[in-house]
Order: sequence, then structure tokens, then C-alpha cells
Amino acid sequence: MMNLVLWLAAGLLAAVALLGGVTKTFVPRERLAAVHGGGWTGDAGAGFVKALGILELLAAAGLVLPAALGVAPVLVPVTAGCWILLMAGAMITHGRRGETAFVLLNLVYLALAAFIAWGRFL
Repeated sequence: MMNLVLWLAAGLLAAVALLGGVTKTFVPRERLAAVHGGGWTGDAGAGFVKALGILELLAAAGLVLPAALGVAPVLVPVTAGCWILLMAGAMITHGRRGETAFVLLNLVYLALAAFIAWGRFL
């Protein structure tokens, strides 16, 4: 049962990472800045936003593919640990902008990643 819950959590977090990664990588920064919660991109360089998008795309793959393919499954909890760091940065960024709802959302993603890291390191 725990394995199924970990797979569901990893799949959900991978979907979040994939959506965020595609958006940050392929949508112009100016358009992102106009969307609710995307205002921080107006203050960041285009290269930085794209780099975050690429990291999120890699996270989406790293949360699922290693375990699914049976190749270096230790990369799943390592990726989850990296996602925790990414979400901590997102929480700081949104917190500085007074975007409490996004801080809480990022906290949920961070907790989900912590659960995956804990469950897959066991």
C-alpha cells in the first residue's frame, strides 16, 4: 500500500513539475509575468526563468523514470530532495512578494517531496 501511495505522490509531483517546467521553458517571460503568481518572473532574467523550467522538467523525469525503468532508482529520493530546495526558494520568493497562497501551495509541494524522499530512502 505504501508503495502505491509513493507512486501516486511522485506522479502528482511529476505532473506539477512538468507543467511548471514546460511553462517556464517555453512561455515568454513577459506573458508569465502577467499571470497571477507569475509576477516574480518580471523581476528575474529570462535565462534564470528558463533554467528553472529546465530544472523542473528534469525533476519531472527524475521523480518517475528511474523507479519505472529500474535504472538507478536512488535518483527518485535524490530528485525529491532537490525539489525540496527548489520549493524552499519558491516559498522565499513568494513570501517576499506577499503572495501567501503561493507560499502555502509551495509548502504542500515541499511536504509531498519530503514524503517521497523519506519513503523512497527507506
